[in-house]
Amino acid sequence: MEAADRYAHLIGGARALKTGASMVATAIAAPVMAVGGYPAIGSASVLACLAGSVVALTFPEHRVPSHAARDTQPEGFRTYVAMVGDGVGHVRSSRAVRRAVALLILLAMYGAMEEYVPLLAADAGVDETTVPLLILLVSLGMALGGVLGGSAARFTSAGLAGLIAGGALAMTVSALAAHPVGFIGLALGFGAFQMASVAADARLQRAISGSARATVTSMAGLGQEVIQIGIFAGYGIAAAHVGHPMSFAGFALPYLVAALGLLGWILGRRMVTRAKPLATHEPQPEAQQQTRG
Repeated sequence: MEAADRYAHLIGGARALKTGASMVATAIAAPVMAVGGYPAIGSASVLACLAGSVVALTFPEHRVPSHAARDTQPEGFRTYVAMVGDGVGHVRSSRAVRRAVALLILLAMYGAMEEYVPLLAADAGVDETTVPLLILLVSLGMALGGVLGGSAARFTSAGLAGLIAGGALAMTVSALAAHPVGFIGLALGFGAFQMASVAADARLQRAISGSARATVTSMAGLGQEVIQIGIFAGYGIAAAHVGHPMSFAGFALPYLVAALGLLGWILGRRMVTRAKPLATHEPQPEAQQQTRG
């Protein structure tokens, strides 16, 4: 198994565990709140952060620069500028890296839209006790998407575009249905986007070479955060005017448009590629006249 495939399975499993942990936390938040109130919830959050810090300390450090490298490296802000410049240069010089970064940033939208699933559930006409169950259903779909993300990393570009288009269509139709049953389709849509996100992340790691891997990955993460902030602002404005179902469907449509555009571009390239060999084998008019002469 190649390193990129191992990375896809690893990051997909990690995202599935993350989603599973969120599901467990959601399930136990209600009884903890009932017993200890906000102090108990706050204490648990602090303990979780401390536990994460302890786990982070156990990670191995692979980059150990030599004394000579330490002496020649710029310090402070110059180090940051040099690292960002290196990352930008790597993105600009590689078409594969640019495409992978753009795809990752585009797929960040579904992460922001997940925050509005509870409001969409409330608009579906269910009572407050049912809302957490619908949220857990969507989380389950995302967890399955993370588990299957390693397989999606081996998809062709057309297969990946089809996966995104299917997820966008499921999410759009389910949101417009405004019915609890529609959350099954919503879970499938979020699962498809989770699979596509893992695959895009693996493609980026496969495309990056040299020492700029961490910087390029961080730049992609920064782009995702910026997109999500824009989604938060735009969704809030849209929901105030057209409601949650229409807003949710509206922010899912760019995925469908982008995926269909990518599929059209891929099919167009294939048609051009197939037409070239036919053109090269056709006899030229001048050659035909010389042969007859």
